[in-house]
Amino acid sequence: MTGRAAVFLDRDGTVTEPRHYPARPADLVLAPGVGPALRRLQRQGWSLVLVTNQSGLARGLFSLRTLDAMHRYLRTLLTSHGVRLDGIYVCPHHPDGAVDGLSFRCACRKPNAGLLVVAAEELDLDLASSWMVGDFASDIDAGRRAGCRTAWVGPAATTGTRPPGTEPTLRTATVAEALHHIARLRS
Repeated sequence: MTGRAAVFLDRDGTVTEPRHYPARPADLVLAPGVGPALRRLQRQGWSLVLVTNQSGLARGLFSLRTLDAMHRYLRTLLTSHGVRLDGIYVCPHHPDGAVDGLSFRCACRKPNAGLLVVAAEELDLDLASSWMVGDFASDIDAGRRAGCRTAWVGPAATTGTRPPGTEPTLRTATVAEALHHIARLRS
């Protein structure tokens, strides 16, 4: 292992409750049980990294300034639980966007592994020892492509099907359940 193990986390529907294109800080509400579960992982030595597609930027639904305010607010919510994120990595692109410079296919938008790979390089993380946790198949695909174990959470995880050979490492109904499972593996 060359670096530290990480838990990569999707934002909307994973760390925060699902919202359709949240566009202001108050739209971000922590998912039930996430704060204490992340604190446990952090105390065990895991690096905690948010990796999020934010096509609302490319679609012109909110500005980078607003997104930065949202992430400051999210950090404040997590700090109240004793949790510090090691990094936040954002893909602002979407091929159907309306904003010049953000409307194209990129290597960072999940299901591509770009966000995880860049984070691993910048934060000295070991992808093979890490997990990607998310509520969409694209999160699972990004984690698999980066060489991580994967946890698919939420309703889609309990009802969705995957092609053979693309199954997540773990499926759970809640994010907190997945995070506690990951913590138990290290105990």
